[in-house]
Formats: sequence, structure tokens, C-alpha cells
Amino acid sequence: MSKIKYVEHSGKEHEVDVPDGWSVMEGAVKNLIPGIDADCGGACACATCHVYVDAAFEDKIPAKSDMEETMLDFAQDLQPNSRLSCQIKVTPELNGLTVRMPKSQH
Repeated sequence: MSKIKYVEHSGKEHEVDVPDGWSVMEGAVKNLIPGIDADCGGACACATCHVYVDAAFEDKIPAKSDMEETMLDFAQDLQPNSRLSCQIKVTPELNGLTVRMPKSQH
């Protein structure tokens, strides 16, 4: 299990234990975290799980795939640390990860 902190655009924080092997998106959906809709269910076919990854963890997650890059083109408020949370698998190295939701997903 890894602790993941989800921060809504309003600043409200939710810290939950997420099993290793789940995606960051699954951790949000299964813990009813608002701001991550995951309309496609984690198939990397939408951008409703867009998050900003804390800089301290950017080098601990795999690079974006071409498909993720394409889907991020549909997201609003992109930043260099924008990722689709469905594409981030939880590993022990991600314990303490913080992700923030963009304003467009509140």
C-alpha cells in the first residue's frame, strides 16, 4: 500500500492508502475522490482523470506514452507535469505522491 494525496482545485486534500498495482485513478475512483471522473474507466481514451504530478515524483513514474500524449491534447489547463492518472501505476516508490486536480475538473 502506498499513501497518495489527492488535492482538489479548491485545496481540499484527501490522503488515502492505494494498493500497489492499482492506478492513481483507481485509487481516486474507489475512494470517491471528487475531480477524477474517469469516464473511460482507465482505458486512456479520455482526459477526465487529468492531474498535476508533484515535482518530487515526476522522475519516479514512467514517461508518457504516445497515446497518453494524444489524450492530454483534449485536457484543459495543461502544465508540464500534466498526466492522466489512469496511466500511473502505484508502486512502493510512489508512497507519499501528491497529485492535484486542475480547475477544469471540479
